Amino acid sequence: MKIGIDVGGSHIGIGIVDNNGKIILKKEKDYEEHREDMSEIVIRTIIELMNETINESKIEHNEIKSAGIAIPGTVSDKIIIKAENLGIRNLNLEEELRKIYNFPIKLENDAKCAAIAEKEFGSLKNYEDAMFLIIGTGVGGAVFLKNKLLRPKRYSGFEVGHTVIKETSERCGCGRKGCFEVYSSMKRFKIKLMEEFNLPDIDGRKIKEFIIKNRGNEKLESMIDTYIEDLSIGFINLINIFEPEAISIGGSFAHYKEIFLDRLEKRIIEKDELYNSETIPKLLTAELKNDAGIVGAAMI
Repeated sequence: MKIGIDVGGSHIGIGIVDNNGKIILKKEKDYEEHREDMSEIVIRTIIELMNETINESKIEHNEIKSAGIAIPGTVSDKIIIKAENLGIRNLNLEEELRKIYNFPIKLENDAKCAAIAEKEFGSLKNYEDAMFLIIGTGVGGAVFLKNKLLRPKRYSGFEVGHTVIKETSERCGCGRKGCFEVYSSMKRFKIKLMEEFNLPDIDGRKIKEFIIKNRGNEKLESMIDTYIEDLSIGFINLINIFEPEAISIGGSFAHYKEIFLDRLEKRIIEKDELYNSETIPKLLTAELKNDAGIVGAAMI
């Protein structure tokens, strides 16, 4: 058995995964508090969930082959170099966890973990050249060419959310201005929606219900159009570089498939800005949904 841990911007999910990519037992927990530097909270939450999961599963420590951790940011095998949305820099997470657990522990970028799972078991299994994007709290990506996951020699790379799509004064958490992530994350969309319609801090399910209920509202439609326009710029940039056969989208964006996906595809076609117009990829959403990060982390 292997353990997969998916560290998110607002919560952590953990699962025991078998060799067929099936989650045998899963647990999730929201962070109890938010700090500028979430290092201590992340470590504490992982340990709490790990202990609960192992105890509940009745699996002995020596039966666990390894644990993989999906991190939203730049990582090495052992260290979180930086995770902007968690305020973490240079945290040797593997060392902290190895004080308690005696099985191998590896770290990988969250988009790559989810991509590995979707390529092996989900939406991308029939495509050789493909991309996977996580659009949630931030925007992350992974690329397959001829069935091979591209990995830089040093860090995790492919920080597609920090490519610039606008000339603007609005600064991203990474320090740059005009990042794709600033205008295209679901976190950004949710904040803008709450501001525009004076909504309380509601969860994603209620946000979706609000959009469906208010379809046709002029202000809402204009806001969605702006979001899709920004999203399409980032997608066109990536298509022009990698020319994938398919792009699968995970993160909370996948829950809004019927609202956004067709509009995004239509906008990409209408803009007519692809270098090779015949290379329009299939736009898909993750089949493993929120489990992709856990399954992929267990596979690293």
